[in-house]
Amino acid sequence: MSETLVMIERADGVGTVSLNRPHRHNAVNDELYDAITAAFGAMSADPEVRVILLRGEGRSFCSGRDTAELGRRPGGESDLSFLRRHQATRLAQLDCPKPIVAALKGHVLGGGLEMALACDIRIAATNVQMAFPEIGYGLVTDTGGAPLTTMLAGPSRAKRMLMTGDPIDASTALQWGLVDEVVPPDDLDATATSLCVRLASRPAQLLALSKQIVDQAWGGAVRSGMGVELVSQLALFSQRRPVAGAN
Repeated sequence: MSETLVMIERADGVGTVSLNRPHRHNAVNDELYDAITAAFGAMSADPEVRVILLRGEGRSFCSGRDTAELGRRPGGESDLSFLRRHQATRLAQLDCPKPIVAALKGHVLGGGLEMALACDIRIAATNVQMAFPEIGYGLVTDTGGAPLTTMLAGPSRAKRMLMTGDPIDASTALQWGLVDEVVPPDDLDATATSLCVRLASRPAQLLALSKQIVDQAWGGAVRSGMGVELVSQLALFSQRRPVAGAN
């Protein structure tokens, strides 16, 4: 894992994962994706970490897939393999027994918004701009954006975000239930860290059970929605270029 692209800190039972491509608003290229996946795996397996804090360096949390690599597949990987691998990463995030708190600021777009919505609690700075810009590229969400937004904000608001690609600000995100608290940008890290430390003081087993009890009520719907996203995105990719050989 590249310590340059993802920085990890451990203190007071909190494992902090910081995306570190600030010059690209933490846009996710293949290398950063691998680093994020490795970081989540390390934090999930570390018995000293009870709570995970996800944040971004620089002005933004994450601006989604790096458009310079949009549609590119490492090593000739098929679209199906690529999408299933990325969905597996999102499901691993959802299934992590430890609470995951997201500290959001600036751009929270596309796959970055999907990553944020898959966290358990979201704290946003007042400068947040959330959007699903996929429709502008002739695509749809593919790692849970549609079902997660539907569960949190409701069907009509999810449709509005997906169909328009228009951004919403922090106050709207709070009103819609997409974030849980809004704070000034200078207070974001301290507020998120304080919450994580408080959660980490609770018994790990009770944290895991509380998370599972809540997730049991809606987790099946999210997985079903991700299955529809997979089929829909594959169909859209097949219209853009010849289908690659299956991996």
